[in-house]
Formats: sequence, structure tokens, C-alpha cells
Amino acid sequence: MSGTTRTSADLDVRRKQILYRAWHRGMREMDLIMGRFADAEIGSLTEADLAEFERLIDAVDRDLFAWITGEAETPNDYDTPLFRRMKAFHTHTSPIHA
Repeated sequence: MSGTTRTSADLDVRRKQILYRAWHRGMREMDLIMGRFADAEIGSLTEADLAEFERLIDAVDRDLFAWITGEAETPNDYDTPLFRRMKAFHTHTSPIHA
């Protein structure tokens, strides 16, 4: 079961797949982090943003969670504008564990 509150009816196939993958990870905390961000931003992401988001989706959940919570330093190749945008989304709009 997904936690999404967004309809995917207006999305192209790639965006639908990304939205699904963002909500169906392996770690519930990452479902919430990536899924909520995807719900809010998927329609406005550029092609480059989509490629970067897919790359983040492919990263190991535990590593992503550690980078987002500050438990570990984010490697330079993942410390991208999109990653920082996703991290800021949760810092400023709602707590990660809400």
C-alpha cells in the first residue's frame, strides 16, 4: 500500500514509474521521505531532475537515510541540487517522521 495522496492520472509513464518507486522502497522512512517529495514535486521536475531522482532511488535506503538525517556525510556525487532540495523539503515543510 502506498502513502501517496497524489493522483498519477496526469503523469507520463516515466513519472508514474518514478512516483511508484519513490513510495515502494524497502525502508518505510525512505518511502515517506522520497514519496512525499515525489508527490509534491514530480510534475515540475525537469528531465535532468528526473534522471537524478532515479539515481537517488537506486541508492541504498540506509545510506540515503543517513545522509538526509545528517547521521553521515553526503558523498559529493550525491550532494546535488535535487538531493539538497529533497532534504530541504522535509526540513521546512514537515518533519520526516510525521
